[in-house]
Amino acid sequence: MTVDTPIEWIDTPAGLAAACAALADAEVLALDTEFFRETSFYPVPALVQLSAGERIYLIDPQAVTADTALRALLAGGAPKLIHACSEDLEVLALWAGVEIAPLIDTQVAESLLGESAAIGYRGLVQARCGVDLPKEETRSNWLERPLSAAQLDYAALDVYFLPEIWAQQRQALEAQGRLAWLDEECAALGAGRDVNAGERWYLRQRQLWRLTPRQVEAYRLMTRWREAEVRRRDTPRGWLAKDGLLLAVAEAMPTNRFELAAVDGVTPALVKREGDALLDLVKQAQHADEARLPTPPPVPTAPAFKRRMKALKGVVSERATALGLAPERLSNRAEMETIAAAHLGGLPLPLPGGWRGDCLAAPWRAALDALEGAT
Repeated sequence: MTVDTPIEWIDTPAGLAAACAALADAEVLALDTEFFRETSFYPVPALVQLSAGERIYLIDPQAVTADTALRALLAGGAPKLIHACSEDLEVLALWAGVEIAPLIDTQVAESLLGESAAIGYRGLVQARCGVDLPKEETRSNWLERPLSAAQLDYAALDVYFLPEIWAQQRQALEAQGRLAWLDEECAALGAGRDVNAGERWYLRQRQLWRLTPRQVEAYRLMTRWREAEVRRRDTPRGWLAKDGLLLAVAEAMPTNRFELAAVDGVTPALVKREGDALLDLVKQAQHADEARLPTPPPVPTAPAFKRRMKALKGVVSERATALGLAPERLSNRAEMETIAAAHLGGLPLPLPGGWRGDCLAAPWRAALDALEGAT
């Protein structure tokens, strides 16, 4: 399939300035990116697609830098339409150095209108526009130059349908009184990257409950070290050390290279390159003040925890059905586990705010209150 809108390749400062001038008064801007990330931690920007409907601009970030006019266009003015925006926001933050605003994520918008929590762009175009998009160029090398005609069409199609899709979604959201919900969700998405994500990476590990507090501390220190190192070296996490391997080291708590080498999955090359660093982190955990050690999460199979999770999930299921939404749109497992653990430990409940809080906070409290006295 080819688009019936002119496509303009931008690889010079003058071309970029002209494109920004043409888009300055747009009512909405459709936006997408292509990038390469197979061998690096940070995405390598390969293409930026931008359109207000009359013309599609394909900007080559390998040839031209983001200028003041483009940064102003991305950081303000017309709403930017992006589908499943998380990786695009990261790419644009690296290349243009701005947070995208105002932001409309069409995947989120669709999730607020039906039972699909994460519809893909191809499925959304099929559902909203009745067009079956090609998928042959999905795994293209977007860094090659020149791009083929098929690649150019594929890239253009990624923004071509967004204005039409958003027009339909906006009308439906307004009719259901949910436009403010979308504004809230997209504002949170566009609020910038979590600068402390590396510090909290260890909390993603679903097997933490198996560890002692010192083992949890060792895993926390190793993941924090790994997060800093992959950024410094610009290398994928798995190339340095996968989560499962660091968990195995934390369980073993080795005191020397021989014990480290005996851990399942640890290779001689890893011992040679990173052995001293890993052993030092384990040693820090062994000598950490006991009062400062992290508390492992509750055992997920414990009856008291399971009762709380069942109560929370029941509320989500009931509310999702009443609203015609996928349960995942209202809450995810990690959030419910955090609330269940807090209730089990007698701590303040980290309940959501905004529209999700309006839907869930009171019934969640009531459901948990009904369990008072359960063990």
